[in-house]
This record gives sequence, C-alpha cells and structure tokens, in this order.
Amino acid sequence: MAAVVVIPARFASTRFPGKVVASATGKPLVQHVVDQVRKCRNIKEIVVATDDQRVVTALRTYGTRCVLTDPGHPSGTDRVAEVAGLLGGDAIIINVQGDEPEIEPEVIDRLASEMEEQGWAMGTVATPFRSPADPRDPNLVKVVLSRSGRAMYFSRLAIPFVREPIPGISPAYYLHVGIYAYRRDTLLRLSKLAPTPCEIAEKLEQLRALENDVPIGVVVIDRASHGIDTPQQYEAFVKRQKELLPT
Repeated sequence: MAAVVVIPARFASTRFPGKVVASATGKPLVQHVVDQVRKCRNIKEIVVATDDQRVVTALRTYGTRCVLTDPGHPSGTDRVAEVAGLLGGDAIIINVQGDEPEIEPEVIDRLASEMEEQGWAMGTVATPFRSPADPRDPNLVKVVLSRSGRAMYFSRLAIPFVREPIPGISPAYYLHVGIYAYRRDTLLRLSKLAPTPCEIAEKLEQLRALENDVPIGVVVIDRASHGIDTPQQYEAFVKRQKELLPT
C-alpha cells in the first residue's frame, strides 16, 4: 500500500515567524521538505496542509499540491487529520513536519513499509541518544520501547529512571523523532478524542493514543535529522546547502 505524506505548514511560528517560506536557499523551506519526500519509493502523493495563502502562493511555481486548512487548528496533527478526511479508503497517512528539510527519504520509506508489513495502526521513529544530546533535557522527548518494538511511554523526563544502578545493566535511552504514520481511520478517530491527562501534563500529543489504548509501533534508526526552529538554525541550514553546490 503506497502512503500519502501530509506536511503541516503553519505560517506563524513563535520563534521564527514565516519560517516555512524562508527562501534564502532559493526555494521555500517547506519545498525542501517536499523535495526530500519526492525521493521516496513508497509515497504515492504529497500534500502540504497550510493555514495561510502565502504558503500556497510560494509553492505554486513548484507544482506542489497545497490544501488550505482551518486556521483555528490547535496542532499540526489536526491539520493533517483535516486533509485525511478528504481522502478515501484506508490509506496510510504520514505526517512529516514542514520544518524538516533534511529528513532522509529512507526513514519515511521504512516507516511506510513497517506500517504495511506489521499492520500497525500508528507508527513513529526513534534513535538512540548520542553525545552531545542529553536525556535530561526536557526539550528532547524520550520513548521507552517494549521488547516487541512498541512504545510503552513518551516523556520529557529521562526515562527509564535508574533507581539503583546495577553493574552491567544499563537501559537504553531513545530519542523520539517527530514523524508519525497512521491508518486513516485511526488518525480521524484520534483527532475527535478529547486531550488526555498525560497528554496535557507532558504536552505530547502522542500520549493521547497510548491513553486510549492505540498501540504505537516504533522504527529505530541510527541517526536523526534536525528540524529548523530558530533563525540561527535556518542560517546553518542555508550554509550547508550552499556547501553542496558545485564549485
């Protein structure tokens, strides 16, 4: 089953307003995401879900399909769910963030394949923590995995908590990578449910699924790309892009 990638691209951003259409590289930031997804083998359609006509206008010359969604959506997931509601059948919907211009196509393809082969209702991605990333940083979301590769819990705290260190036994810390895949009906059902206590406490939407007994399969990858949250991070991305140009 080929999957559909929906890229939520909200124009407003607290730390970097208008970042999805920042074009210092010669093309809008979100178009870089689209171009990475176009390299995938298992994706049949790409849709940018936005709340602002300026995004639609910026992407028009690239032939990128855009859908204007309700500007009142509280999250990107709700924006993706609105687009999913327009699609028929039991498609696999993959939510790729609009500020991930260096996401690796192989990661998206692998998540799509695992969703199909394993029959998951919902899936996501994680990677082992590597220096200098610190599991104690609350801005870095941790996930604990079961032996079957399902998510047991997500938290901003360092989990699992080691109460009494035991020589030779050291549980792995996994960094959650914010890409999600859903069966269409699962996404639509979750979007209609009220926020749950742990979701509200941790400010992590994926906990709504676990608290409503929706299992989440996890694909573990060796490394993760980094999103663009600030103007400084964008400047570093622009520099990397210029270094790739032939001299």
